Amino acid sequence: MKKVLLLIFFTSLFYKIYAQKSQQTDVLIIGGSTSGTMAGIQSARMGVKTIIVEETPWLGGMLTSAGVSAIDGNHNMPSGLWGEFREQIRNYYGGADKISTGWVSNTLFEPSVGQKILRKMCDAEKDLSMIIGTKLTDIKQVTGGWHVKLSNTKTIQAKIIIDATELGDVAAKVGIKYDLGMDAQSTYNEAIAPEKANNVVQDLTYAAILKDYGANTDRTLPKPANYSASEFNCACKEFCDNPTAKRQNPCASLMTYAKLTNGKVLINWPINGNDFYANMVEMSENERQEAINSAKAVTIRFVYFLQTELGFKNFGLADDEYPTADKLPLIPYHRESRRIDGLVKMNTNHIEKPFLQPQPLYRTGIAVGDYAIDHHHDKNPAAPDLHFVPVPSFNIPLGSLIPKQKPNFIVAEKSISVSNLVNGASRLQPVVMQIGQAAGALAAYSVLKKISPEKVSIRAIQQILLKAKVYIMPYFDVLPTHPNWEAIQRIGATGILKGVGQSVNWSNRTWFYPDSTISTNDFLKNLKDFEPKFTYKGISEQKNMTFAEFETILTSFKQFLTSIKSPSAHSISVKNSSSDKQNLPISRSEIAFRLANLMEKEVDFEGNYKK
Repeated sequence: MKKVLLLIFFTSLFYKIYAQKSQQTDVLIIGGSTSGTMAGIQSARMGVKTIIVEETPWLGGMLTSAGVSAIDGNHNMPSGLWGEFREQIRNYYGGADKISTGWVSNTLFEPSVGQKILRKMCDAEKDLSMIIGTKLTDIKQVTGGWHVKLSNTKTIQAKIIIDATELGDVAAKVGIKYDLGMDAQSTYNEAIAPEKANNVVQDLTYAAILKDYGANTDRTLPKPANYSASEFNCACKEFCDNPTAKRQNPCASLMTYAKLTNGKVLINWPINGNDFYANMVEMSENERQEAINSAKAVTIRFVYFLQTELGFKNFGLADDEYPTADKLPLIPYHRESRRIDGLVKMNTNHIEKPFLQPQPLYRTGIAVGDYAIDHHHDKNPAAPDLHFVPVPSFNIPLGSLIPKQKPNFIVAEKSISVSNLVNGASRLQPVVMQIGQAAGALAAYSVLKKISPEKVSIRAIQQILLKAKVYIMPYFDVLPTHPNWEAIQRIGATGILKGVGQSVNWSNRTWFYPDSTISTNDFLKNLKDFEPKFTYKGISEQKNMTFAEFETILTSFKQFLTSIKSPSAHSISVKNSSSDKQNLPISRSEIAFRLANLMEKEVDFEGNYKK
């Protein structure tokens, strides 16, 4: 009897210990980065058990851990969790004007505050848990999902994996194909790409947060090894011996460029400053650490330069930001990583002329951006000279998050399937936050429907995101507060009404013009794109389509859809307007409201309508 009891006791103890070291979850996100954090929040909000594994003590990646707390772009498109995060930052500091402190951005904040807010957002989700300070050590695909081992000896069984690491390391570990470096001009016919492909990536930056310790203080660092002021020649106008040097700013502007609250300044200066070149992507862990140390050394030398040559000796490394011995951020700011071979590959042509491409990827959008194609290559003499291309605002296609031939796997952060040039615009914080939110929605939906991500309904994912106030079309002139915002987003994703792109320096735009009208002829052309066999023999040359003309066309269009037994027929409700409106021009906003349900027509990942 004693032997039986002992056997029961030890068996019970074994299973208890095993249970403590083994977990099961629906969605496992490797990397508590900018995208990883947002993916976790969105997935959990859909009622799916989700775990984030992050190797540093902080969540937020480049937003917080890398110190890049000056937001680039999307000021006029507060999409989804990006808008929610910004609102919490504004509330914390006391309003929008309190965080518009530097000339580089409209939204600047202390990284430690950003981290606290992100942690608070995550803690509010009952279906989200976090394993912090832990690395992935092994991952294997198994029946029904993935088996993962962590450095804390835990194992996790997950149905869906999201790679939200800074450099796409998990995707590489499971054998997903990827590109690295610059694409040849001939690869995607991108006009400003180099003639030949190369392995050059963008410069990275080890940022720093400085704090003003008072006018009479001296926080000058000990002179760093290998310091020479000439390293930073022409970092600013008054310290430059080259009269023809480009992009010259007054030296005082270096301290107002990314000015934060509470007397702090973000040092992330691209002009002969603390950018650093190292292609860390395929390095070993030891090689990466050596590169990080070298990048840190450049930043320390630049801080010393600011303190001595430019006279900002009262500014020292902030002692209340990072839990690090050297007071520097937890990680470097990586602008570029692997770019997976996804179901689709977005290139600059999809941004420049989205409505004229053989692949209408705009119909599959899940995130938007309005920043320029911004590449940092000044610290690598071997990098070709890359000029900016004028582009409008843009959206990111869902298929760029899904790798080919690797079920139950999603990629986020900067490793999505885009060309090297597009990465210069898709890498910015608000875009990456939306990519993460879309990845979380995609993962949760896949779990709920018991399918792999490549089999999802694109329209279903888009509708989930729209309900979360995520832009799927980059229409900056229609805010979520507009009564027809969702309808305009939906009709935009069909192409029945198209926007007009415009490049405006660093803030690029696509206009929807909700209060304007459309010619009858253009409207009929767009309907024909939606249903190529549809013909209409009535009026087709009116400059401003009236309510009466629209409703006549709509009746004919519904009859056509009914005759071919199209599921889209049920989406149309023909309702005549009042007599006093009949001869008035109908606005694009009203058309969107009437036809929004046509977005239910399914598209494939390339944006083509399914038969």
